[in-house]
Amino acid sequence: MKQIKSKTISILIPVLNEEAYLGKLLKHLNYNSTTKSVLEVICIDGGSRDKTVEIALEHGAVVIHSKKGRARQMNAGAKHATGEILYFLHADTYPPKDFDKLILDAIEQGHQSGCFRMQFDTKNPILRTFAWLSRINHTLCRGGDQSLFIKSKLFHKTEGFNEDYLIYEDTEFIQRLYKQTSFKILPEHVITSARKYREIGWIKVQFHFAMIHLKSYFGAGPDELFQYYSKHFLNP
Repeated sequence: MKQIKSKTISILIPVLNEEAYLGKLLKHLNYNSTTKSVLEVICIDGGSRDKTVEIALEHGAVVIHSKKGRARQMNAGAKHATGEILYFLHADTYPPKDFDKLILDAIEQGHQSGCFRMQFDTKNPILRTFAWLSRINHTLCRGGDQSLFIKSKLFHKTEGFNEDYLIYEDTEFIQRLYKQTSFKILPEHVITSARKYREIGWIKVQFHFAMIHLKSYFGAGPDELFQYYSKHFLNP
């Protein structure tokens, strides 16, 4: 059984064809971490066909391979990680300065899981409004783009991400965390890319994401949610 090291952070980034973003993120993590507690950065590749893996290795990240699917990839990364704290991060989301110290401080204060507030890399007033809602400590205002820190012991106790979910895996997991622990919203912001909104249109994306939330609230399971997502985003 692997040894869990005290007061260390494992950063886990699920990736799939992220050559356009990953190098910038890995540089950002290096420049904006201010303690020696970041033990490792693990990129979990789901079968990239571009230079994602090469870029990760060039920047000193550990690369492991997994079947495609963010839930599967993040669970695989968590099994490999040796830090006491797991920090899940998307490849196009940039944490604030001192993010590692801020996470450690939250853990020292007794919080076992949490996230940062979020901002988009756009001045679109509607998206700025939605991002403002990330300060509200309610499951309806949570999402993977806000990043997620969690103590490794709690992650494994809760059995991690539900791999039946091909989408909505972050929200489903965080909803379970809200029932078991005090979830902390840190006041600093991550900056996340609005690329999906730019590519598809912010009205369409926001409407269908709201519908997915609503369907889940009324009991839709992972298959129904993915069918809805596929219909409106993958096969519009």
